[in-house]
Amino acid sequence: MEVVNALGRRKSAIARIFVSEGTGKITINKRDLAEYFPSSILQYVVKQPLNKLGVTEKYDIKVNLCGGGFTGQSQALRLAIARALVKMNAEDKAALRAEGFMTRDPRSVERKKPGQPKARRRFQFSKR
Repeated sequence: MEVVNALGRRKSAIARIFVSEGTGKITINKRDLAEYFPSSILQYVVKQPLNKLGVTEKYDIKVNLCGGGFTGQSQALRLAIARALVKMNAEDKAALRAEGFMTRDPRSVERKKPGQPKARRRFQFSKR
């Protein structure tokens, strides 16, 4: 039984995963998926690559998640799962790429500029 590891990132969230043959159990930071992501939408996002290939009950996934918020974390985990599935079976790559699960979202927070309150927000202009 081989263990495949993969990495997924989104914004400032990082997901390191270890995939092995099993019964479909997803453990995140030693907690169950439903406990870590109570929202059914986020659970759906995490399971998207598995549902697409129909292998939801085939693999056990152990996850180390850190950084970011819950949405960024769920999308980082989705990318990591997709990458691990491709490592296991290279023929799945086309199907996952067509759904957009193989693409790392490059958007991140824009830096704050000096002399401004935020990245793009300017202080209020005063004519007099």
